[in-house]
Amino acid sequence: MRRALATLLAAFAFASSATSASAQTAGGTALRTPTEHVRTPDQTYLTFPEWYLVHSPAEYADYLAASPRISAFPLFAHIGQFWQSYAAVGREIEKYPFNAGYHLMVMVIGVSTTVEYALKGVYEHTIGRLAEATRTPTVVPEEQFAAGFARSYVDFIRVDPWYLYDFWSRFTELWQTTPLQGPNLVRRWERRFALSAELLVKEGYARAIKLGTQSIYDAPKPVTAVVLSRAPELDPGKHAEFRVLQSGAAGTPVLATLPRYEAFTHYSVWLAAQGIDFLEIAGNTGDVLVSVLASSSAPAPAGRVLFEQPILTQPGRRRVVFATPIASLGSELRRAQKTQGHVAIEHVYDF
Repeated sequence: MRRALATLLAAFAFASSATSASAQTAGGTALRTPTEHVRTPDQTYLTFPEWYLVHSPAEYADYLAASPRISAFPLFAHIGQFWQSYAAVGREIEKYPFNAGYHLMVMVIGVSTTVEYALKGVYEHTIGRLAEATRTPTVVPEEQFAAGFARSYVDFIRVDPWYLYDFWSRFTELWQTTPLQGPNLVRRWERRFALSAELLVKEGYARAIKLGTQSIYDAPKPVTAVVLSRAPELDPGKHAEFRVLQSGAAGTPVLATLPRYEAFTHYSVWLAAQGIDFLEIAGNTGDVLVSVLASSSAPAPAGRVLFEQPILTQPGRRRVVFATPIASLGSELRRAQKTQGHVAIEHVYDF
């Protein structure tokens, strides 16, 4: 995810639209989300364009692992999907105060990604495709390196800001571990040039963003506060980051924190599987955004569908993005888990 600019603009984004923490009771004890954990209700929607810039590289990594034809990946169509999703969530949040900081961040990362994908798309459809046509059916070492880099990068940005990724080490690894000689030299040197240019540009951009972020703003909170219908059976081996902040009698609601970003989805599924429901997320009791990956025969989610996107490299598979009341999130996750492979929970967008 491109969380560098999200960090840079976090303070302004929060100030542009405030919400008050609500309270629940547990055995007579008031449960109130601490102010520092409260985030505005529109952010569950605005985080989707950010996360699309994780979903898109993930699809790219899956594609490279399965196909050597890098030039056939639909980069231009991914540009369209990003802006279509941003327009859809924009219509949904018109009822909220305008969140200038977050919109600015989404616009900046959207424009930068559009430029990146457009330049890469033009290159791959011309020079890349010509060089690709010169090689034998055997995948060349540089193509194998590209697939490994794509997977490593997407695994990283699911958890950490993209600008912390060590592009320089991957650049040196390319030149130190990939042999310079061998068959298919036209394709190999073309790929080496393309990879080197990408890694060096991203390394320079990442250093600039990292310097600006660390010198101006504190890091964003890595956790999300939630009020749950009850405490779960603890699983320290797999869910060690679950923290109870406040609780009452056994079997009554608890205030806790879950890790943010990718891990929030995993923890949400874990809690839902125990029959636990969410009463509040980040101080909100309204809707939360969820996306699932569904087959063509999968039933529609019970929540309100905002839009759907075809998974362009996987015919018959689509991304369904829907809003569901926070109180219904647990049941919606349990429902998805029972579809026997027709639906996979992709992400819960935790404000």
